[in-house]
Amino acid sequence: MAAGDGIAARAKAIDARTPELTVDLWLCATVDGGRTTPVAPGWGCPCRAEGPGASFWDGFPILGERAMAPGERRRVGFVFLSGEPAAAALRGAGRFLLWEGRVIGEAVVVPS
Repeated sequence: MAAGDGIAARAKAIDARTPELTVDLWLCATVDGGRTTPVAPGWGCPCRAEGPGASFWDGFPILGERAMAPGERRRVGFVFLSGEPAAAALRGAGRFLLWEGRVIGEAVVVPS
């Protein structure tokens, strides 16, 4: 198996899932402290609402077949490793941050 096969398989599995949330996702531009490279389908990161005591949840945007570049905005579905408990916590917050050692993006929950 080639090194890239794992992320491709994960991207396919994520795309097949029903979104637990729909969000307007914004990745911070590189000049604003965001990533230097796009996020590929299958990518995920810790997500958390703002405020003291907020938990981190492992989340995965459903990107389809197209990577998402720093500075880009897109409406996407989101799934979580912890499933509905994570979705419920972040839905209740209305907004959450994407984290890679620093804030790299923001997601605003679209009411269903």
